[in-house]
Amino acid sequence: MSKTTDNLKEAFAGESQANRKYLAFAKKAEEEGLPQVAKLFRAAAHAETIHAHAHLRLMKGIGSTAENLKEAVAGETHEFKSMYPAMIADAKAEGEKAAEKYFVFANQAEECHANLYSKAAEQMSELAAVDYYVCSICGHIHEGEPTDKCPICGAPPKAYGVVA
Repeated sequence: MSKTTDNLKEAFAGESQANRKYLAFAKKAEEEGLPQVAKLFRAAAHAETIHAHAHLRLMKGIGSTAENLKEAVAGETHEFKSMYPAMIADAKAEGEKAAEKYFVFANQAEECHANLYSKAAEQMSELAAVDYYVCSICGHIHEGEPTDKCPICGAPPKAYGVVA
């Protein structure tokens, strides 16, 4: 692998993390009554997304939708079968109950995500048109408007938000 490829991977990871961090910072600024600062953080987050997408394209990291779904299933499956179980065990061993709780939530949500991607891959062009709702507590994705509490964290249906 070339140094440039390594650099593209590192830059993609860094820009992706900056995007997520800046969106969290924007939310905090809004909570603190600083809408202009929040707007700046959201603008910077968008710019970081532009950078990340460019790096991913240059790495030839975007394939056909079928290829992208296959990669998404593999990534989510790795997370719920390998990554999060190890993290849960570490948090448990260290007595980090809050981290353990959210690792468990994420682990269960990732399995749901893998299943939804698998379904999409199997039914790609025949996939039913539904809205996807995401639990704001644990990240569980529900097809259609939820009427029951979240199966992962127990949050009420109002904790879900629709994603376009």
